[in-house]
Amino acid sequence: MSIELKNVSKRFGDVEAVSNVSFSVNEGELIGLLGPSGGGKTTVLRMIAGLEMPTEGDIFIRGKRVNDLKVQKRNIGFVFQNYALFTTMNVFKNVAFGLKIKKWKKADIEARVAELLELLDLKGFEKRLPHQLSGGQRQRVAIARALAPKPDVLLLDEPFGAVDAKIRQELREWLVRLHHDLNVTTLFVTHDQEEALEVSDRIVIFSQGKLEQVGNPREVYEQPNSEFVARFIGVMNVLELAVENGVARINELEFPAHGFPDGQKVRVGFRPYAVQISPETGVFRYQAILRHTYFLGIMLRLELELPSGLILRSRMTKEEYGKLGLRDSMPVSFQIRQYRVLGSDGDTLAPEVSVAHDLRANLGEGI
Repeated sequence: MSIELKNVSKRFGDVEAVSNVSFSVNEGELIGLLGPSGGGKTTVLRMIAGLEMPTEGDIFIRGKRVNDLKVQKRNIGFVFQNYALFTTMNVFKNVAFGLKIKKWKKADIEARVAELLELLDLKGFEKRLPHQLSGGQRQRVAIARALAPKPDVLLLDEPFGAVDAKIRQELREWLVRLHHDLNVTTLFVTHDQEEALEVSDRIVIFSQGKLEQVGNPREVYEQPNSEFVARFIGVMNVLELAVENGVARINELEFPAHGFPDGQKVRVGFRPYAVQISPETGVFRYQAILRHTYFLGIMLRLELELPSGLILRSRMTKEEYGKLGLRDSMPVSFQIRQYRVLGSDGDTLAPEVSVAHDLRANLGEGI
């Protein structure tokens, strides 16, 4: 085990920034710490680094408790969001700085810096100052400096937040390749769901200082264990329905609800990809107007307006959209293929249910 947190909490005065958090990181993993602003992810990263001390609980790095160990003794590489490069030092001196502090021999410093500049596509930039570099190049210099002393763990605080979208995409791909080459245990903080899903081996999701879920990208997207995760990871349609005679209804939509008493309110959630559309109005049970189509590159997001005025979101590839001959303002029919019942905060979500199967069975199976 490379890193382990056991019942870690952090309070700043009366504010509990992190509450009883426990998770572990395997050697060589690339872990994304994901959550909204104020969720506690950066505080967790800083506690691992030794920049903040936990109020309660224990932190272990490679089996050693480090609560009382100074940051200089933890053998951690830390990259700040704003790079924190020395503006009067050139690239070579920035990368070599930590090695000089550790009193490496001159020949070893030169060899290590040359190795990293080659690895991080910075060869030929040795004499440039930070202001002479692009945002992506400055970020790579900051990572090279953090990697120079051969740390056990690399920590990145919103590493791509200060660059534009194109450079951010390139840096994501570059980070995955770098991690594959070096196999250094790496944790990075982000509030970007797409970034976490694309880059991480596993994702640790926080909300209001609490750990919501740990899992690989597919698990947290397809098997969210709380309503917060279901809503935060990707897009989800969420409806509140009233139960009557074993069926939960909102306007024209119905879902099987056996086991729930009449009058109870239940919330149902389903991903846009679960909304299947046909350009023929009689193919599926429900009718709607395709109100608007949003172009997202290879994918399209569609807004459906039901006769009652209810708005649902669907999602499909542009190839599928073209094959179906869809266009804005046309009448369509649709079905909802899968859904989940969303419990109260802290409840584990029920497994996904196939609505199409239940409806074909004339609502004969319960949730």
